[in-house]
Amino acid sequence: MSVSPRTQEFRKQLAERVLIADGAMGTMLYARGAFINRSYDELNLSAPDLVLGIHREYVAAGAEILETNTFGANPFRLAAYGLAEKLEAINQAGVRLARQAAQDMAFVAGSVGPLGVRIEPLGPTSFEEAREAFRRQIRALVEAGVDLLILETFGNLNELREAIFAAREVAGDEMVVIAQVTVDDFGRMPDGTDVETFTRRLDEWPADVIGLNCSVGPKGMLETIERMLSLSAKPMSAMPNAGLPAMVEGRRIYLGTPEYMAQYARRFIQAGVRIVGGCCGTTPEHIRAIRAETRSLQPVHRRFQVTVEEPAVRAKALPPVPMAQKSRLGAKLAQGRFVIFVEILPPRGPDASKEIEGARLCAAHGIDCINVPDGPRASARMSAQVTCQLIQQHAGIEAVLHFACRDRNLLGIQSELLGAQAVGIRNLICITGDPPRMGAYPAATAVFDVDSIGLVNIVSNLNRGLDIGGNPIGAQTSLLIGVGVNPGALNFEEEMRRFAWKVEAGAEYAVTQPVFDLRLLERFLKRIEGFRIPVIAGVWPLASYRNAEFMVNELRVPVPESFMARMRRAATAEQARREGVAIAREMIREIRHMVQGVQISAPFGRYEVAIEVAEAVGPREDAH
Repeated sequence: MSVSPRTQEFRKQLAERVLIADGAMGTMLYARGAFINRSYDELNLSAPDLVLGIHREYVAAGAEILETNTFGANPFRLAAYGLAEKLEAINQAGVRLARQAAQDMAFVAGSVGPLGVRIEPLGPTSFEEAREAFRRQIRALVEAGVDLLILETFGNLNELREAIFAAREVAGDEMVVIAQVTVDDFGRMPDGTDVETFTRRLDEWPADVIGLNCSVGPKGMLETIERMLSLSAKPMSAMPNAGLPAMVEGRRIYLGTPEYMAQYARRFIQAGVRIVGGCCGTTPEHIRAIRAETRSLQPVHRRFQVTVEEPAVRAKALPPVPMAQKSRLGAKLAQGRFVIFVEILPPRGPDASKEIEGARLCAAHGIDCINVPDGPRASARMSAQVTCQLIQQHAGIEAVLHFACRDRNLLGIQSELLGAQAVGIRNLICITGDPPRMGAYPAATAVFDVDSIGLVNIVSNLNRGLDIGGNPIGAQTSLLIGVGVNPGALNFEEEMRRFAWKVEAGAEYAVTQPVFDLRLLERFLKRIEGFRIPVIAGVWPLASYRNAEFMVNELRVPVPESFMARMRRAATAEQARREGVAIAREMIREIRHMVQGVQISAPFGRYEVAIEVAEAVGPREDAH
């Protein structure tokens, strides 16, 4: 694809002097009345004069690079506003407005930001899907005639890689590509990647300029840039926020003055940075001060001394603790023994005495583990982790902790997993979690930083002594990684694809949704022969015909008509209970030779019912 004639001119000028980029677009749009909950990119179509006016102010302030108002104009972010079909129009309008303001006084840079979704291994979006999304946006920008591309504010190194290679695939080798990440006070990306790692990767990948934007403000950015300059000879860019924001009467106010930003622009240039500008909180006044400061500086023609030796201390993965050494459950699974779980829900209040007594009853009848769901059906209950602790401390039986992604961000996930290890909880089932709309508080906010696949990757890292970003944590965890799976999923192919990813990420055993249709279980087991791990089949003793209808219509669990008819014929509650137990016991006898265990629900907290069902397992001396 052909590039703008000004692209070569940009390369020439970049080699000869420092270039000044513009400042924040979002800050300016917000200050002029654009509601924060709307798509700012769409303003290219609905309020072009507003966008054009801001571009012109930056040109008047001395900006030599204008970024198009297209930071979020990718398929995923636009789809959230119902604007996906306008992607090409929004990006093309963004280029047209920037070009109209720039004339021949500034270069037009196509702004490309992160997709706004989690990509593998921490989310369901594949690398290829991410790359295709970037290709579509970048194609629109290049066709509209940008002089260069700026990939900015990336917090995930894998996602930035897809963006860089998408740019090369669409625009070829002649297009100038600037790749920028955002970092914290310690120079780490939000995904945990340290400065040495991301700088080396960016040095290897086909980006012309690498650098930082957004982040924590100019001071922290300068310290990180100085480290980057020792690791790569590529030209570098620095576009910091105007300091850290403060909340003033409900508004985020950036307190970095134009003079303060200009002082740091001087320091960036003296360090060897070739492009300086601003990000969140910066205005034309900041850019004017930066431009004035750079006039007094001659271009820094420094000979880069690139450090090639590895740092003295590098993250090294430890070999995972063998399954048999992680927990009693792990030992039984490793030996091929048949195991039995009973599910006990956390209490709705602070008193867990009933649940502890239920766990004791189960332990006395030979149950192997108590399975504790985490906020099932988006309900507000006692912490599942605390419930597991109490059960293990007071009931003499191991617990299996459901760990959901719904309520925790990446920091909370890692903190709580380390806490589980510290208090002796070793058995996990990693789940995405039910959305709040399913529960009594549908307006509650869900986090979902990652899904169950990403969670398995996080636990696998911790088991090797590494944090989310691959940095050493001083010791390793020994968490047994279980996952959920639904043999009766409506989209069976998608379920199998996700299950394979879970196994690849490190899952060590699986617990199924309740199984009533033997054919579905057989289909599932046959399908996973190539990546088989121990399977614990879910068994749910039906309590009534209404309960069976609930399973079919609300939980979407297929129940054969023969079982529905049996529950329908039960004349009393006791008859229905007995019929539900009989069906569950029949299922266990049918699947006993196919799986390595069963998880039995205790309907309405009736633990004796679960124990009665478990008796159908019979002797367990044999091993699979």
